[in-house]
Parts: sequence; structure tokens; C-alpha cells
Amino acid sequence: MKAILVEDEFKQLYIGDTEQPTISASDLLVKVKATALNRADLMQKQGNYPPPKGASPILGLEMSGVIEETGENVQGWRKGDRVFGLLPGGGYAEYVTIPADMAMPIPDSLSFEEAAAIPEVFLTAYLNMFQLGGLGKNQSVLIHAGASGVGTAAIQLAREAGARSIVTAGTDEKRDFCLSLGAETAIDYKAGPFESKVKEATHGTGVNLILDFIGAPYWEQNIRSLGVDGRLVLIGVMGGAKVSDVDLSQLLFKRIQVIGTALRSRTVEQKIDLTRRFSEFALPLFNQGRLQPVIDSVWSWKEVNEAHQYMEQNKNAGKIVLQVQ
Repeated sequence: MKAILVEDEFKQLYIGDTEQPTISASDLLVKVKATALNRADLMQKQGNYPPPKGASPILGLEMSGVIEETGENVQGWRKGDRVFGLLPGGGYAEYVTIPADMAMPIPDSLSFEEAAAIPEVFLTAYLNMFQLGGLGKNQSVLIHAGASGVGTAAIQLAREAGARSIVTAGTDEKRDFCLSLGAETAIDYKAGPFESKVKEATHGTGVNLILDFIGAPYWEQNIRSLGVDGRLVLIGVMGGAKVSDVDLSQLLFKRIQVIGTALRSRTVEQKIDLTRRFSEFALPLFNQGRLQPVIDSVWSWKEVNEAHQYMEQNKNAGKIVLQVQ
């Protein structure tokens, strides 16, 4: 089969030949129609984020496509069904295998490109806001990088759960977009400290939950922005990983929980459970049009290097999708 491979010396991507995956008794073989970019792909390309043991070394953490073959123990799926789902790797290819219990049916109203934009960001947002972050109705969440793929998914999921969201974003266009998705407050993080704006938006109480991709530069402001019994879920450390002179007393005084998270390294069983919970909550909302994948742009997989450069320059608001042709 054809797949996007990494040229070792200069870390450029190219379409080459590789062995087609084989399925186990509980798997589906899917002919991929579309996949989507994630920052983990950029890191893996550079050799900084190896795939989990046993996973495909090919880039790509999500896909949409058509079932080509079902394992002998698979029930409820048949050849020709449209499916989408989360992957540990392998999405940048013509064919991929996925455990049948991790696949989800594509809502009739969505295209393959739209479906490919859902799994990684919506499952990440669902996991970190609800299962780990415990966000409930009438609670508040601060979402950093609000116009990112996970950010736009989190805004919508919070809205549908009856929670209030505050976001940070760096341009007027991105902030306006976040507000259009349902965020109640959008803060320009380039204009100065965000904590005062968070306190203003919450009438001085602070938020119940923070989703943070930035890490060290935001640590002190995050802690001050949380209310009593607040939770800080650390999804990434794009700004740095090391914090000095940490005042641990603030964690005790406000009973703050700090939660580190990673989706890719979770077990298949954990991902199946997450997929089931997410499907029960979200698929009806996608069918009703209340949830929508947010797509920045769609590229041919022949343009994968240009698409990666576009993400590296932080130009996207929403998902960057690759059509696998």
C-alpha cells in the first residue's frame, strides 16, 4: 500500500510503499479516506515522540474511511460501513487497522473530511474535561489555546454540558471564532496577564477547571486563576516544562489538584471505554448538528509537507485535514 513516510536525514515526508497491515480477530481493516494533523505528528517526525509499543510507526492519530475487512470475532460491523476513530498511529496511509470497539459510525450528515477532524481533539477534550477534570453543569473552565483543535472541541462540549468556558487566544479573529462557538469570554494573552481577566469573568471566585497546553510560563497565573477545589489538567508543555520556586502552599490552601494527562499512551481498554462514553454523549449531538468538527483547511496528502509547515507556523484555527487519495 501507499503511505506517507519520513525521510530520515532532512525529516521531509514523501509518499512511498510499505506493507499493508493485517487484522486480528477483533479488528477492522479500513480503507482510509481522510486523516488529520496533530502536533504529535510534528514531534514524531523529528524523532521526539515515538509511537507506543506495537503501534504503527506511520504518522497519523485519527482517520475516517470505509471498512474493507472485518475480523472473525467482530460483530455489528460489515464491509462498506463508514467509520472513524482514534489511532495509536498509522493514519497517514491507504489502509489501517483499528480495534472494532474503538471505531465509531460516521453520522450521515458528515463527510469523510469532517469525520476525520473529530477523534483526536474531541476525545482529548472529553477525557480531560469530564473524566479527569470532573467538569459539571454551571461550572467554569479556562481553555488555553481556545482556537486550537482541542480548544474548539472543548468549547462546544462544555457548552453542551451546561458549563461556562473562558478561552485565551492571540488574535481578534481567533477570539471572535471562539465566542461564536459558545465561549463566554475570550482573553488576549498577548495583551498582558490573563489572570485578572479570569477573576473578572468569574466575579473573583476563579474557575473550576483549567485545560493547559503551555506549561511552565502559565503555572503561577493558572494557580491564581483557579478557585477552591480547582483542577489543573496539563495537556502539553509547549512553552516549557520546568517551573522554579513553586509555592506549594497555594495547592493546599485552595485544595487544588494538578493532573497530568496523555491520550496516546493509554491502553486499548482505556481508549475503548473512552470511545464508548464519548459516543453515547456526543454522536447524537453530531447527528443533531449541535456539535460540529471545526476544519481550518483540507489538503491533498501530496501536500503533506506544506500542511505540516502551515501547522508549525501556528496559522490554523481548527483542524488541518489530509485527503488520502
